[in-house]
Amino acid sequence: MSPDGPFRFTDRAAREAEEELLAPAATRSAASRGRARPEPEDPLRTAFERDRDRILHAKAFRRLKHKTQVFLNPDGDHFVTRLTHTLQVNQVARALARALGLNETLAEAIALGHDVGHSPFGHIGEEAFDPYVPGGWHHAAQGVRIVEVLEHLNLTWEVRDGIRAHSWKIDPPPATREAECVRYADRIGYLSHDALDAVRAGVLRPSDLPGRARTVFGEPGSEMVGRMIEAVVDGSLSAGNTAGAVVMASEPLEAMTELRTFMFERVYLSETAAGQKHVAVDVIRRLVDHHLAHPELLPASYRDTEADEVTQVVDYVSGMTDRFALNTHDRLFDADASSRMTPLLRSN
Repeated sequence: MSPDGPFRFTDRAAREAEEELLAPAATRSAASRGRARPEPEDPLRTAFERDRDRILHAKAFRRLKHKTQVFLNPDGDHFVTRLTHTLQVNQVARALARALGLNETLAEAIALGHDVGHSPFGHIGEEAFDPYVPGGWHHAAQGVRIVEVLEHLNLTWEVRDGIRAHSWKIDPPPATREAECVRYADRIGYLSHDALDAVRAGVLRPSDLPGRARTVFGEPGSEMVGRMIEAVVDGSLSAGNTAGAVVMASEPLEAMTELRTFMFERVYLSETAAGQKHVAVDVIRRLVDHHLAHPELLPASYRDTEADEVTQVVDYVSGMTDRFALNTHDRLFDADASSRMTPLLRSN
């Protein structure tokens, strides 16, 4: 109890706590560049806390539970989905931000939103949209479009920037240290859990992983995640990191790069994935072409945007879950065509 009654943890108290506890390089909610549409401050939550909560309640976030990470429609219950990947990235990003004195809530909001733009069938399905989008389609740009246009979340600039640039291939890089945490958290998450899933699926044996990665990081799972987090914290706090960026120490970074190259060769671009890729791309493009020919089939929420017809259709199909895409494909096309198109996706 305070002298004036029960203690009430307000937005002001939270911002004062940020100022006292965060490192100089951390992003303060009070210093946010704001929202595209100005809003009154929430009396109980900081701006980044409101963003986190809005993402958690977004439809695109809920759909992640039925979107592929790597293995399409697997039989086992313990394979990673896009939602469980997101939750793991969130845990790693928060751990990094906390250890480095950064804004944990901002890192959490970016991590929860980083993959909301993913297509059905994961990265395998992503390139299916390239012919319809000048310059190519990317889930990060689609994620920004979802939070800005399709779901009108009106997030802060910092969270939108983190979603935009969570992928290492995106330039310019993110503007906040918290978003840099999410970049590393994403890579830490998928390298560790995708290796476990590959072993679970019989694609790899634990002994197949590069020797240096196993020596530096240990076995896939909690041991690998913990050591990778430590390597980022050590690199970020090292005396040689004069820029103050979130970075991994050099030797572990080389081991991580070697592991990532290995995973692309043996898992992501494997013969199994290549067969699935062909089927997934065909399913998505048939759905896009059919809805372009029959735009009246689009839900009103997609037709009501100011975008051109192709963008509306891509918005709709890219937002589908794996099973909704397959069921829609089966419903729209004859049984013979369906039996040729989807068997690899329906059993793994």
